[in-house]
Amino acid sequence: MSNTTYILAGWLIDGSGGPIQEKVLLKIVDDRFAAIEQYRPDNVPQTSQLTDLSHCTILPPLVDSHIHLFMSGTIDHRIREWQLTANYEALRPVIGQHLHFLFSHGVLAARDGGDRGGFALRYRAEREMHKAMVLKVAGRAWHKKGRYGGLIGRAPGVGDNLTELLAGETDAVDLVKLVNSGLNSLKSFGKETSPQFTREEIAAVVKEADRQGRKVMVHANGRLPVRLAVEGGCQSIEHGFFMGRENLQLMADHETFWVPTLFTMKAYGTHLSSVQAAADRQVIDKNLTQQLEQLAMARDLGVPVALGTDAGSLGVLHGESMVEEMKLFKKAGYSLAETIRCATDNGAKLLGIDDFGLLTVGRTATFLVARGAPAQLPRKLAYLEAIYRNGAPSTLYRKNPVKHVAGNGGA
Repeated sequence: MSNTTYILAGWLIDGSGGPIQEKVLLKIVDDRFAAIEQYRPDNVPQTSQLTDLSHCTILPPLVDSHIHLFMSGTIDHRIREWQLTANYEALRPVIGQHLHFLFSHGVLAARDGGDRGGFALRYRAEREMHKAMVLKVAGRAWHKKGRYGGLIGRAPGVGDNLTELLAGETDAVDLVKLVNSGLNSLKSFGKETSPQFTREEIAAVVKEADRQGRKVMVHANGRLPVRLAVEGGCQSIEHGFFMGRENLQLMADHETFWVPTLFTMKAYGTHLSSVQAAADRQVIDKNLTQQLEQLAMARDLGVPVALGTDAGSLGVLHGESMVEEMKLFKKAGYSLAETIRCATDNGAKLLGIDDFGLLTVGRTATFLVARGAPAQLPRKLAYLEAIYRNGAPSTLYRKNPVKHVAGNGGA
């Protein structure tokens, strides 16, 4: 016998990027949406099956498309240095706590962009994952010897063929991560680094990954590193600072996803005194402004954009940073509905998660409940009223906001 419940929502943001709906009646049969209708006084059942959330906004679960679970985002350099060198047993509780922070802010799916020991991959395999979370992992990234990337991966040995290494790899990763540029300079505006891999090398990796049923994400900043990655057929560009309009058009043409990670740069500016390397506040501000301009261009050109925070970077906390990243999307000209689409449906598509990201008839009734009107978003995501999973409130969610603690993974 099926179980039918009803929810009266004050507002519904369905994840499609379309207009926000007001006064909506949701009919849930078992664990799926059976109907989503405009509220009318005569279509609301007067039974115990009805939950009145007319004071709340309902939206899809969030997807953070770029995180690093082994790092906390703390600005304490002693903790950061420890996390960069600690072994798996020491980092195991840190990873678990970060998953809890994500869930508590409505992030029910995430993509880990790699760590030097493949610790996130090992955690997923050896530990009981957070029951409400979907985690996609890259394991360890690949970079060229002597170039940036050692913190999140490894380099092929002298004479090794990367494609052959991928073909023989036994790690149960979901995707392949390539590092095709260096970091952004905080002292010299617009400084670009040379590519780490050729177009042909990237294309060969993409072909092998496709044979294995895996996608390829590429860390790339600057015009040439991005262009080679897109022409090589990768599924997503991570960061993409200073890549320019031509690359954005190329990404639109190839339907290549972009994960811009804007908040990382804003966090550098906020915590300038904690940045170890010499940094120039004006350069940081210009970097962020230029990235906002690129994001506005991406919207106009139709580039598929997925929201990712790069949580674990300095000052970028797991869970909390989703709110900050969404604020920057709105600053770049995205509407609230478009921003939420990037943080939900687009992220689900990038991660290859079916039945996730859109609130529509036939889909599983998993969604977030934020108290108040849409105008209070994204701020209210830090204080969710409830998280529904499979048609019912999750017993794993605690309404009181989770606090990050400096001694065990917070800032």
